[in-house]
Amino acid sequence: MTKKMSAMTIHISRRKFIQSSSLAAGGLAIGYYFTSCTTAEPEGVIQLFKMNVDNEATGIALNPFLLIEKTGAITIMAHKPEIGTGLFQSLPVLIAEELGVDPAQVVVKQAKGDKKFGDQDVGGSFSVQGSFEPLRKIGAAAREMLCSAAAQRWGIPTADCRAEGAKVFNTKNESLGFGELVEEASKLEVPKEPKLKDPNDFKFIGQPARRKDIEWKVNGSANFGMDMKIEGMVYALVEHSPNFSGKIKNLDDSAARSVNGVLDVVRTERVILPMLPGWAGGGSGPVRQPQEAVAVIAENLWAALQGKRALKIVWETPADALSTEKIYANFRELGKSDGQQDKAKGDFAKTFASATNRLEAEYELPFLAHSPLEPQNCLAHVHDGKAEVWAPTQTPTWDAGQIAAYLGIPPENLTLHVPFVGGGFGRRLISDPTLEACLLSKKTGKPVKLVWMREDDTAQGPFRPGSVNLLKGALDADGYLAALQHKVVAPSISAYLFGEDTRKTGPGYIMEPIADLYDIPHFETRYCFADVSPIPVSWWRSVYSSTNAFAHESFIDEMARAGGKDPVEFRRHLLRNDPRNLKLLETLAEKSGWSSLKTAGKGRGIATTHCFGSTAGHVVEVSKNAEGKVKIDRVVTVVDGGIVVNPGNFRAQVEGCIVMALTAAAKDAITFENGRAVQTNFDNYRMLRIDEMPPVEIHLMRNDEPPGGAGEPALPPLAPALANAIFDLTGKRLRKLPFDLTAV
Repeated sequence: MTKKMSAMTIHISRRKFIQSSSLAAGGLAIGYYFTSCTTAEPEGVIQLFKMNVDNEATGIALNPFLLIEKTGAITIMAHKPEIGTGLFQSLPVLIAEELGVDPAQVVVKQAKGDKKFGDQDVGGSFSVQGSFEPLRKIGAAAREMLCSAAAQRWGIPTADCRAEGAKVFNTKNESLGFGELVEEASKLEVPKEPKLKDPNDFKFIGQPARRKDIEWKVNGSANFGMDMKIEGMVYALVEHSPNFSGKIKNLDDSAARSVNGVLDVVRTERVILPMLPGWAGGGSGPVRQPQEAVAVIAENLWAALQGKRALKIVWETPADALSTEKIYANFRELGKSDGQQDKAKGDFAKTFASATNRLEAEYELPFLAHSPLEPQNCLAHVHDGKAEVWAPTQTPTWDAGQIAAYLGIPPENLTLHVPFVGGGFGRRLISDPTLEACLLSKKTGKPVKLVWMREDDTAQGPFRPGSVNLLKGALDADGYLAALQHKVVAPSISAYLFGEDTRKTGPGYIMEPIADLYDIPHFETRYCFADVSPIPVSWWRSVYSSTNAFAHESFIDEMARAGGKDPVEFRRHLLRNDPRNLKLLETLAEKSGWSSLKTAGKGRGIATTHCFGSTAGHVVEVSKNAEGKVKIDRVVTVVDGGIVVNPGNFRAQVEGCIVMALTAAAKDAITFENGRAVQTNFDNYRMLRIDEMPPVEIHLMRNDEPPGGAGEPALPPLAPALANAIFDLTGKRLRKLPFDLTAV
């Protein structure tokens, strides 16, 4: 998702195993050791005899992912947050598969935020991708050690032993339970390169499975951040500067203090990724000025809300406050420049200039809020130079570093609990509510439960950055694509968050997924940096793919029409040298019935995108209802995500992508006036409703390729497929999102 996040996960396959005895005497605990989530790993295999002892001399931090006790009990740690994506099931099953145990026989526990587990952050659809081999190696190592222990006891070759159902069997079908073997197994060396199963032998990977967390969520026993309570806790609601950089000109808190249950009114601040030296995310950019705010501290949430509403604050408004009109006028002005070249192939300029059939188009994409179901919240208790924090976060690793640096405490004085998370979508990659709660606890000397109201979450951001995309294309004599230029004018998330200078580093992931799919003879991408400070921008589900793909796939459709080609045939030509993605296109055409005669009064559109390790495509069918309004009749989806660990989880993620993409395409944008967001709640920032959801058919390609992402790849191609279908139906080309289906 970002270079910084990717840098923390790229080394994981090279981490070595550690072994220790479990806290229960004679048990077996296996995991990885990490010197740091951001540095190279030490050489060799370390063997310890007590799980709770760290080798401080070498900086090695220990924590087992797998624990097998003498009783036979098996515990697997889920080291990444469960944000609704099913990781609480999908990651442990990787260990269980190789270990030779049914996941139903395993106790899964959520790990705390701790450097001992390495990179615990979730984003970029990389959790299963990045964990697929490392976690399987843990299970495989334990399996080989248990089989070796059994072989020694029976006096037979290890090759004559197999692990299944938490037991080791020999060729006579005699068995020993894992618990009977752990004491002997714990004395053996950990295999450096344990043999992994052939995918054809998987029993649990690739099969639908019940998620342990679903039952808890249905019966109400699951604990989310909003459920966290401790003794002596007080509540806090915060009124932030509405224009992101405004200062408090005048504060009258007398009415708020008179509300029954209000304990205090405190001036505070909102900080987004504070760039402090030594925190886990690194970065060398400038420290942003904190956003001024006022917090109401109360005995209960209702009193805090009434106190917040009673505040009388006069905010200073900057003279150069941004508006949507100013922002997009600036985008278009910047788009007149050549910008910064990113990728190039062939000679676009020459080919385009000499072409007789060419096309240019502009596409406009909006700013968007994330709107996770669970409001932003955090419970923090800061006292005596220590902090205990309960944060529903996507980034335990980042949060731990930020909290310790922000409070000025040693990292070892922080305990970070990670409850279930009620949706992330990129919003919870940024931990400003967590830092707010920590600061308020430090100021008040009490445990503070901070909650953001929906209005805060919608209007305060950070937002998906809007953009303008400018495309040029030329066709050859046969009507196929000969040259294409895609220029993106947009804010840089990395520039805002990390102070990154794209002129030096290049635009990087800002250009995703433009060059990741089609073979175009003459091709170039360009980027124009647009500064929208102080408006906060950050990652939103599928990041720049969600904006760039709309422009790219819409333009591919326009070029196909200009060349007199069927949109599928046009793409087939572009994929002629890519058998895997060509197969996905053919499957999508087959499943959607593309080759059949189109029904009168119907329109259909297609779009495909490769991003986050997977390729996804949609065919959208539309018609007009009795009132003459566009109606989405059907969505047919094909995704190639390599080996799918849990088809149920994967399908749920694809469905979620479709819902979120339809909402982004056909509902509301975030707009700005006088430097502040206009939209504040679900009345003017609407979500797709149940009765608006069309029938969806999802088909998952089957192959033995490494796993790709599930949580994001199906989102980007939906909007262009819908726009292309509307054009097919009405002849009207929509180049600006969102569009109103009732007004097309």
